[in-house]
Amino acid sequence: MFIDEVKMKLVAGKGGDGCTSFRREKYVPMGGPDGGSGGKGGDIVFVADKNLTTLIDLKYHKILKASKGENGKGKNMKGKNAEDVIVKVPLGTTIYDMDTGLVVADLTKDNEKAIVVSGGRGGRGNTAFATHEKPAPSFSELGEPGEERYIRCELKVMADVGLVGMPSVGKSTLLGAVSFAKPKIAAYHFTTLNPNLGVVTLKDKRSFVIADLPGMIEGASEGIGLGTKFLKHASRTRILAHVIDMAGTEGRDPVKDYEIIRGEIVKYNDSLAAKREVIVANKMDMPNFAENLEKFKEKYPDKEIFPISALTHEGLEPLLIHLRDVLDEIKEEKIYTDDEYESTIIYRFKNEKPYTITKEDGIWVLKGEEIEKLFKMTRFTEDEGVKRFARKLKGMGVDEELERLGAKPGDEVQILEYVFEWKE
Repeated sequence: MFIDEVKMKLVAGKGGDGCTSFRREKYVPMGGPDGGSGGKGGDIVFVADKNLTTLIDLKYHKILKASKGENGKGKNMKGKNAEDVIVKVPLGTTIYDMDTGLVVADLTKDNEKAIVVSGGRGGRGNTAFATHEKPAPSFSELGEPGEERYIRCELKVMADVGLVGMPSVGKSTLLGAVSFAKPKIAAYHFTTLNPNLGVVTLKDKRSFVIADLPGMIEGASEGIGLGTKFLKHASRTRILAHVIDMAGTEGRDPVKDYEIIRGEIVKYNDSLAAKREVIVANKMDMPNFAENLEKFKEKYPDKEIFPISALTHEGLEPLLIHLRDVLDEIKEEKIYTDDEYESTIIYRFKNEKPYTITKEDGIWVLKGEEIEKLFKMTRFTEDEGVKRFARKLKGMGVDEELERLGAKPGDEVQILEYVFEWKE
């Protein structure tokens, strides 16, 4: 089964908790702290695998979780790091964050890797907080929570040339004629429901990958027919080979067919519309071919047109040589702009204040990833841990900001679902 889109929730592993412990060995006075730190939580890593062709392995995984790091122990024993979860996907898989719509990773090379969610670091044991001024700290950290996110994986087939056109114009027949691919061929529309790939090898040993993409109809850019599947996969190709039934065997007008498909490509996006295009005038073995071809050339005199018969294989060699020559000339293009990548957006705004403070129903609500992470890693059962949390907030400017906004001692401050009384 060909699956080219899945949605799932990823939960990286929580870091192991740090340990609060002191040496209690006989004849060792003032033993000092010996609590070890927790191990790191597991990451979830996506890896491109050239041997895969579908996302079916992920279809039934609604939630994917990594393991928690091991807790630290006494005698300065550090907890073991959790193993990462490795997820293998086909080449051409794009991973989107569903909350932001941004691209997390675009995996196009074999064995290319991307850490999609990172495991939390282990909480530090009390040994890590020992200083000259305070040699015996009586607090430690909880493990850092692992990252969580909802993602959408979308597969766009990796091909150099994409065969596009109306249903039943001969795309599957052409693919079968020029490669060892064996697409389903039948005398009805939408025979091809999924992209089929084939490798074309020329006499001079040069080669390229060609894809037979699902046929489309008018309104494809709006989701009618199989158009959205076609357009999504076509965006990854470098050349669009537009196959036209130039004989008009079903009473169709080749010029009108071309204009409909071309219009849908333009509506979809500018990047796809700007790709190099070659017109493949198919069915030269049928009546009315020559007459329709002349009309098409009159309408589009500047188009690169190659008359062929996919059925009899006539005219195929000049077409294939031309496609390979064009591929040698043009450079590979990125299908996503920098503004579509999550990493670029995060970099731009990383210097902004790491929290927000708003007043809701008389309560000051404090939000921010860094603050919430610090909150989750604090043991509020340990007095020194609570004091450290307060110092950290003050160091981040939270107290000053609350005062500037008009907060007064005794006002309530909320972090996550917990409410505290603010004191200067």
